[in-house]
Amino acid sequence: MPFPDIDPILFQIGPIAIRWYSLAYVAGLFIGWRYIRCMVVKLNYRIDVQDIDDFLTWAVLGVIAGGRIGYILFYNPAYYFSHPLDALKVWHGGMSFHGGLLGVIVVTYIFAKRRGIDVLSLGDLVATAAPLGLLFGRVANFINGELFGRPTDVAWGIIFPSGGPVPRHPSQLYEAALEGLFLLLLLNLLVRFEAVRERKGLLMGVFLTGYSLSRSFVELFREPDVQIGFLTGGTTMGQWLSMPMLLIGAALIFWTLVPDREVRQQGGRDV
Repeated sequence: MPFPDIDPILFQIGPIAIRWYSLAYVAGLFIGWRYIRCMVVKLNYRIDVQDIDDFLTWAVLGVIAGGRIGYILFYNPAYYFSHPLDALKVWHGGMSFHGGLLGVIVVTYIFAKRRGIDVLSLGDLVATAAPLGLLFGRVANFINGELFGRPTDVAWGIIFPSGGPVPRHPSQLYEAALEGLFLLLLLNLLVRFEAVRERKGLLMGVFLTGYSLSRSFVELFREPDVQIGFLTGGTTMGQWLSMPMLLIGAALIFWTLVPDREVRQQGGRDV
């Protein structure tokens, strides 16, 4: 299949260009903020709506700073250590989801502590909205013709402009479906149950586990970054960075379920 003729620039006025990729970040953050705001009101979270409004600025800083620093450290440290000023040129691309995640975790913790908000409750809310950004971001990656998959002979293989003459997996769309749409629907379903909301940290655990498994699976079809290539045993950097997420997510899920199990083991006595 030929690559769809979609201009990465949505529209341009003089030197100012609005790109689909930039719009994906704006849409993910804005719609995610509105989504969290609605959940706080509808599901009676003990968090002030004004705090959610104020948190948006923190989230923007966490995503951008964390994503950029993560890309520099995880994917191309040698180049940026040799050209430190290029680290500021975010308009040239180069963002890491894992770095952005760390950035959001840090600002969520600091913000919650400063406002007297339960850290796990706010973290659960952020986790339910995070797949929105992933969905928009991966679609934007596809439009840009970047982060494409490995060569393939499947019927839906696409010849990307910068991927050579061979068809490749549209791995960006695989990620959009799994990391974005699937996780969004799953977390949206789970958050509706009061028993789930009461287990603070459970939604974060589901998100971390679900993302790490989805990303690790899609990495089997995605072309590794050219400056890194394959790592030990044919693994990729994305899989290695997802491993800690899997362990932390599984630990959170286990930790949130332990109290109920202890109660049952002790004959229903509150502990």
